[in-house]
Amino acid sequence: MRDGHARVGWGMAASVYPARRSPASARARLNPDGSALVEAGSQDLGGGTYTIMTQIAADQLGLPVSAVTFLLAIRAFPKLPSGGSQTAATCGSAVYEATRALRQKILDLAHVPAADADQLRIENGRVTAGSTSVPIADLLKQTGQPHLDAQASTNPGDETKQYSMFSFGAQFADLGQIEVTRMTGVFDAGRILNAKTARSQFIGGMVWGISMALHERNDYDTRLVRIVNNNLAEYHVPTNADVPAIDIAWIDGADDRVSPIGARGIGEIGITGASAAIANAVFHATGTRIRDLPITPDKLL
Repeated sequence: MRDGHARVGWGMAASVYPARRSPASARARLNPDGSALVEAGSQDLGGGTYTIMTQIAADQLGLPVSAVTFLLAIRAFPKLPSGGSQTAATCGSAVYEATRALRQKILDLAHVPAADADQLRIENGRVTAGSTSVPIADLLKQTGQPHLDAQASTNPGDETKQYSMFSFGAQFADLGQIEVTRMTGVFDAGRILNAKTARSQFIGGMVWGISMALHERNDYDTRLVRIVNNNLAEYHVPTNADVPAIDIAWIDGADDRVSPIGARGIGEIGITGASAAIANAVFHATGTRIRDLPITPDKLL
């Protein structure tokens, strides 16, 4: 296909990445003022860990997000692994179980008639049953305790041995003059915990797929065993002008076999398949199959 003097190609590729989850622990505390503190030895590299862990805790404790503080990255906090697109499922499961345990302790403080026991719940920082509603801070005061603590550990168990667990998707690239003019990615990564941070993660992966396909290359001095272009002046990465409109969509459905929160990792699924889609668009436009990245004009001559 042509657009003026440019050859135009379309390409697509599949995306697949393991849905990992590891043993993990977290702890949660109800403070005297009815707010909550949740701690786990995780990290946030910009993927939204602070945000989604706060959301999970607030949801389980029946508190507004503003009443929950989530802390991470302290050596003394409960240990858990990270990396490999497993932070959400691993840390999130531990936070989910710790806050569920704390929620049950809060509910145990409420003495309600047996007829109302089935209606017992926490909403907006209050324990409610029937016509009775009490702030959780007042329940804590009645015990004479300065705070209420709970800790929980989670383990994937045998599910990982019984099932093949992956996030997956498909990516499409529209190409002209070795310039990506449009990209679309559609993914299934289980339950999406936060649409804004998830979309950012997917877009980020696809941007680096463009970088991998068309820009990034290491040049070596084999005599000195050195990388020659070891700086951002000579190691090329995409700028805003190199990144087209990127469309993101996902199939939103909880995967309860992977984790109790139904989420799989999305840190790396966005880049998986992106460069292959671009290479397929180059092939469609030119008839030339390039298998050595980056794809540069000289390889098409």
